[in-house]
Amino acid sequence: MDDTAPTREEERWPAAGEAPAAYELFRKGCWFLRHRHPGQAAMLLERAKRLAPGKYSICEALGRAYFALGRHDLAAEEFAGIVAAVPVNDYAHYALGRSLLHLDRHREALAHLRLAAAMAPANKTYQDALDGAATGDQRPDSQH
Repeated sequence: MDDTAPTREEERWPAAGEAPAAYELFRKGCWFLRHRHPGQAAMLLERAKRLAPGKYSICEALGRAYFALGRHDLAAEEFAGIVAAVPVNDYAHYALGRSLLHLDRHREALAHLRLAAAMAPANKTYQDALDGAATGDQRPDSQH
C-alpha cells in the first residue's frame, strides 16, 4: 500500500470546530508514515483516534501503519470499520482485502478486492492484487 502520498483528508482536515490537537497528531503521524516509521506513526495516530474517533482519515492512516508493522489483524479492524461506515470507499476495500490475505482469510479478501477493482476499474494496483489473490499468487508483501 502506498504510504508516501498525502491523502485528500490530510490536506483538508480539520473542519471548523474539530480538535486541533487531534489534527496535529494526525499530521505528524502521517509524516512518520510517509517517512517509513510506522511504529511512531501508529503511536501518534492511536492518540489522534482517541481524540477524534469518528475521523476515517485517522483510521485509514492507522490501518496503513498497522499493516506496515505486520499487525494485519489490527489493520483489518481499522479498514473494516471504514468499509462498514463508508461502503463506497474503494481504498478501504482494497486495504481490507490485502490485510485479510495476510490473515489467510482468502474468501473474504477476494470479496473486498473484487469490490475495490469494480469501484475503480482503472486502478492497476487493485486489479493486480485481485488477479494475484484469485490465482493463488498472493505475494501479499509485494504492494504495501
